[in-house]
Amino acid sequence: MDPSLRPVVDAVIFTTGVDARRSAGVLTDFSCCPGEVMANSSNRPQQRPASASRVPTLAELAEKSQLDFELEFFGGILELVPDYVDVLRVHASNLTLKGRYEEGMAADQRLIQLRPKDYVAHYNLACSYALMNQPDEAIKTLRRAVELGYRDFRYMKQDRDLESIRRDPRFKQLLREFENR
Repeated sequence: MDPSLRPVVDAVIFTTGVDARRSAGVLTDFSCCPGEVMANSSNRPQQRPASASRVPTLAELAEKSQLDFELEFFGGILELVPDYVDVLRVHASNLTLKGRYEEGMAADQRLIQLRPKDYVAHYNLACSYALMNQPDEAIKTLRRAVELGYRDFRYMKQDRDLESIRRDPRFKQLLREFENR
């Protein structure tokens, strides 16, 4: 396994309290060859974060929605690896789906800091601004997304997140300006 994934594996272990490798009876040291048994597990942190101090029961996990599970799971990973872009992107989307727009917008803003030329991150931030009834910022950020390469205009015209700005003349102008390029 790619050694860069070690922080994620540790995050899963500490967030969920479950070490699938230990449960299966095999400890794998990712710095050696795949399948070799780990002789020394001292590479992993010995303390669990406070947020992961209690392991949930199976009944508790079964009662959680998939969205709630993912919010908790990815939130735990981000506590340990705050700049993990792929996890941050999913977490931002989940926060927005849950109606936690301010937190979703903060995660989208963080993505822009980490990936300033990522047109999808800009598009998602524009959606967050629109959901928060900030039309000036939404249009400005949407324009930036298009300037960086976002081109799914058909989706943009029907995206419910952009409903609050769809009738704005600046939105229509943006479409006219870039749609036929």
